[in-house]
Amino acid sequence: MYRENKYPASNGLGVLLILLAVVVGAIVFFVQAIRASDGLTAGAALTVVVLSVFFLTGLFIVHPNEAKALVLFGKYKGSVKTDGLWFANPFLMKKAISLRVRNFETAKLKVNDNQANPIEIGAIVVWKVVDSAEALFEVDDYTRYVAVQSESALRAVATQYSYDSHTPGEHSLSTHTEEVSHALEKALVDRLLKAGVEVVEARISHLAYSPEIAAAMLQRQQASAIIAARQKIVEGAVGMVETALEMLSAKSIVELDNERKAAMVSNLLVVLCSEHSTSPVINAGSLYT
Repeated sequence: MYRENKYPASNGLGVLLILLAVVVGAIVFFVQAIRASDGLTAGAALTVVVLSVFFLTGLFIVHPNEAKALVLFGKYKGSVKTDGLWFANPFLMKKAISLRVRNFETAKLKVNDNQANPIEIGAIVVWKVVDSAEALFEVDDYTRYVAVQSESALRAVATQYSYDSHTPGEHSLSTHTEEVSHALEKALVDRLLKAGVEVVEARISHLAYSPEIAAAMLQRQQASAIIAARQKIVEGAVGMVETALEMLSAKSIVELDNERKAAMVSNLLVVLCSEHSTSPVINAGSLYT
């Protein structure tokens, strides 16, 4: 398994100045040798010029948030991650790799949640390379690897949760996005660690029922909301009726037997729980006639 290690590259600016000085000096000697018809000196000077130009190919630039992995005849020798001008063995191959933060958005995947409901889900993954050796030599194409593993992790996480929570405290995709994002991030870290990739952030970017069941699920959500609202209304109405009876009894406004209480409770509940405005009916007679 390849692990990134630091290559002891030399200061490129210093080497550049030395090589330029050597080239200039060799050219001067070459001209003088030609004038003096000294073939041996001229040949040596020309050889020095050629070698100096060859050594100039060992210079390379590392840009900010970039790494250069150095390979000698197929063997990894190390990486340079400090930006600037550097010099290394001219026979080394310099493979550049960006260390910048990148965004990747998955396609809208169609998966089943843990209730077997088909849903559409997508995610955004923010990532960066932290180990140049692993990214270059452990996987064939690290960008493609991130894309495939992100979709795989998203599918795995989506099947662990239901779209909506049906019981108190249950985590769901629609109501507990932070917990789902943490689970997705953890799954990605486990998958991408071997490629030298660090996951900065992962979050859900799209979530919806599949079109074939979206209408039915919308009716289900509406029914649940109506039931919850009705339950709240009934609870409030019962409390108001109870308060009304207690106040009437405490202030001795009217004495109600059980039958009159039942009639009053029925009327109050109809008024309080009805969806439409009630039309009052004045009773001029007696309840017992």
